[in-house]
Amino acid sequence: MNGQHYIRKWIQRDPLRYSSLHTDMISARMGLTLEQFIWRTVQISFLTGIFFALLGYFISTSLTLQVQTGKVGIYNIFNIPLPSVIGTTPGILSLQIFSVIIAFIIGSYLGYTLLLRYPGIEKGKRATKINLTMHNAVAYMYAMRKGGAQLMVIFRSLSDRADIYGEIALELRQIVRDADFFGYDVVSAIHHLSETTPSEKLKNFLEDLLSVIQSGGNMSEFLSSRVKLYQEEARFEQKQFLNILSLVAESYVTLFVAGPLFLIIIMVVMGMMGGSAVLQLTLVTYAIMPVGSIIFILLIDFISVKSEKTERYVRTKLLHTYSNIVIYKKINEESLFEQMKKFDRFKDFIYFIRHPLESFINNVNQTLYVTVPLALLYVGLVLMRVPQYTNIETYIDVVDDHIVIALLIVLIPYSIFYEIWAKRVLGIQELIPDFLERMAGINQVGLTIAQAISIMVNTNLGMISYEIRRIKRDMDWGANFTEALVKFEERISTPSIARTVTLITKASEMSGQIGEVLSIASSDAKMTEILKKERLAEMFIYTAIVYLSFFVFLFVVGVLTTQFLPVLANISTQGLPATGALSGIGSIPVATFGRLLYHACLIQALFSGLIAGQMGESSVAAGIKHACILLIISLVAFNFILV
Repeated sequence: MNGQHYIRKWIQRDPLRYSSLHTDMISARMGLTLEQFIWRTVQISFLTGIFFALLGYFISTSLTLQVQTGKVGIYNIFNIPLPSVIGTTPGILSLQIFSVIIAFIIGSYLGYTLLLRYPGIEKGKRATKINLTMHNAVAYMYAMRKGGAQLMVIFRSLSDRADIYGEIALELRQIVRDADFFGYDVVSAIHHLSETTPSEKLKNFLEDLLSVIQSGGNMSEFLSSRVKLYQEEARFEQKQFLNILSLVAESYVTLFVAGPLFLIIIMVVMGMMGGSAVLQLTLVTYAIMPVGSIIFILLIDFISVKSEKTERYVRTKLLHTYSNIVIYKKINEESLFEQMKKFDRFKDFIYFIRHPLESFINNVNQTLYVTVPLALLYVGLVLMRVPQYTNIETYIDVVDDHIVIALLIVLIPYSIFYEIWAKRVLGIQELIPDFLERMAGINQVGLTIAQAISIMVNTNLGMISYEIRRIKRDMDWGANFTEALVKFEERISTPSIARTVTLITKASEMSGQIGEVLSIASSDAKMTEILKKERLAEMFIYTAIVYLSFFVFLFVVGVLTTQFLPVLANISTQGLPATGALSGIGSIPVATFGRLLYHACLIQALFSGLIAGQMGESSVAAGIKHACILLIISLVAFNFILV
């Protein structure tokens, strides 16, 4: 607390200095006061300074050791006279102390400066998330307004659905908070949010909304026009994202496909000339390539315009129909409840046994419960059967292929069931716009939504026809339209369908005639599908480039393995000088180089496949099929072709 007290006094001396930081913190919803944040920043920057000080100490120790031994790293070609005191113990100690102090100051300054920028970075991330679901939230507001709901009721309902609409629902909670706890009226609360929101798009929307409220304009028409406007802006935002993604894809191919290939060739040549290139090639294979690829996967995930995950929370209802009946609690009934729980678990297990494939398709991660133990068992059996070779390279050469097979045992079933699930879900999502358009047409002629579902049971809408029949069946068994749609959402469980279902159910609760709302939902779903197809078409070329780059990588490594390394292994060292450029030819570890080249291809296959899926389909899971294909190609090539 004493530290925060001094920080508070420091801020009060120059309040304008930290005004922009305070604004960024409010927009980022940091949940900290300015004094608390700066005090934590000072503490973390102090620790950063200590880390840099240790680094400076080791660097200065290395330099002074070079001076003492006479092995200076940088030649003094300008003949600058160095103080003789540097070579003495007091001089070395002074240099080390000076280096530690300077490194501490630099580290503290860098840590302090970067941490002060963190609220601005978080503000930008929140703005991106808000803009992503802006058109969905406005469509929801339009549906409620069309049914006659007041503005504060709309904001309260939308803020309660943060599990569906994500960051924009959390942002609109500020309006509800200001009205409920601080006594603001709805106009003042909207105005306050427009001043603090990180999203420029939301700010403009709220300001225009205030103009409509104060001028007495038609709010329904305003919301309808904004939904269409934001849907059009979504296409422009995706084009900008695809341009950035294409740059990232080209950078990956250059840095982590062509770059490692160039380094591998250099390392092999260095090994031929007698250089100690095994360590460098090991670092490139097992450190630089995987770490760099993981960084690119995280980078693509960070910049991707992707839908947030949605969750549906089911609220339990207490029935008071028979509240006047006296209930007697019996003792010794706990065992009966335990039997019911056991029966439910047994019933779920029986369903899994009868329909294992259906369970794996609905939850792809369940395949790991089967494949991971199988893979570990396979590896264990291999390790038990392999003889204990004295040569470690021979042992690795025997075992590594089986480890790749074990990895494929895990990845292949996962990719198969994921693709089945994705094909089913994507097929349903593609038909959602047509489904909504037909519902809108039926509703506009005067029939209710429930009657529209009954009529559409007899239509042929492809994969979604089965789900329509299930919705109709749930309604026949006593569920209302809203409950039947929520069950449909739970079965499919995708963000776009969750938002569509939420929009329709809320609109149907407000009014029976929601034809226009359904039309807007249809156009929104159609726009989402168009954007998805545009991305797939745009990124297909980069997926092909990843495949071609890998084949070039495999071809070059294969040439080195089959044509270059065997020649070096058979070169006679008779007549060669004991010293010089060719003195180390006889000592080249050909087996080690061959193993490193093979493993480099395997690592390149795995991560190239994952990145291809991340770029093309915005999902690492979608890239597992590419990784499996490339791993199988590498395994077959090095064991049956390049031998």
